[in-house]
Amino acid sequence: AVAANLCVVALGSDTGGSIRQPASFTGTIGFKPTYGRVSRYGLIAYASSFDQIGPIAHSIHDIALVTEVIAGADDFDSTLSTKEVPSLAISPLKSKLKIAYMNEALEGGEVDGEIKKSIEELIQNLKENGHQVENVSFEYLNQVVPAYYALTTAEASSNLARFDGVHFGYRSEHAKDLEELYVKSRTEGFGDEVKRRIMAGTFILSQNNYEAFYLKAQKVRRLIKERTDEILNTYDLILMPTTLSTAFQLNEIVDPLRMYKEDTYTVQANLSGHPAISFQLGKHSNGLPYGVQLVGKYFMEKELLDASAYLIDFIDDNKVL
Repeated sequence: AVAANLCVVALGSDTGGSIRQPASFTGTIGFKPTYGRVSRYGLIAYASSFDQIGPIAHSIHDIALVTEVIAGADDFDSTLSTKEVPSLAISPLKSKLKIAYMNEALEGGEVDGEIKKSIEELIQNLKENGHQVENVSFEYLNQVVPAYYALTTAEASSNLARFDGVHFGYRSEHAKDLEELYVKSRTEGFGDEVKRRIMAGTFILSQNNYEAFYLKAQKVRRLIKERTDEILNTYDLILMPTTLSTAFQLNEIVDPLRMYKEDTYTVQANLSGHPAISFQLGKHSNGLPYGVQLVGKYFMEKELLDASAYLIDFIDDNKVL
């Protein structure tokens, strides 16, 4: 709707990239604030320790304005931070940026060649303009997607149990007794992908698998958070691709594992809770847009948005497109 100019701004929920990936695919800006910055009250919970609300828009100024309005205290979300929300109005940069990029993100061979080349050109242009852009190692890149899906499907299995045709959600009209009501309501009411994730989560939470999958994934999540914090203690931002490719074709049948891999660069910020943003970097030879992503420090949305505004103009001025 935003990309088609049907509205100025939209709200999305980002559990593993569902604001930033659509923004990359449509040439818009998508922003996931720090976990706990925006109330989740009213959101249908998918994975409660990951979900975060944020805006999608064409203008970074609209992103900043809407984020400032929706952020802050709410008695209906117990995970919400009590930190004061500053003015997020965009300001010029006061100093050169210090940016980290992960070598594994560009050298793994998964990213489309044109997207990779554009990011490398952006890095080079930033260096030539006096910004400090350095390669860092992120050794957990291959673990982010497995850890993410182990934890989110487990939380989804628990959260979506309430949609049983009695308390919440769709109710089947074809049930003859209570057991059939549960079975048919959930069978008819959930799509294939939702069922797939509920079943995976139920399997992970089962007595025999809880320690092997769920607890191990929680430990990996802690390592990812600690390493991300470590990088951001030295650098202002982390720069990486948003997606592996441009948008899939309409009605294209894609292997679910291929779809899950698209989350490779977006789920890190959800696992760690850091704020992240995607904005357009270029247009592919196939005619479709693609984005680049920045990850910032906890609750420093202002600094992340200011840097994004600068980079959006910088990309345009340097014709990285």
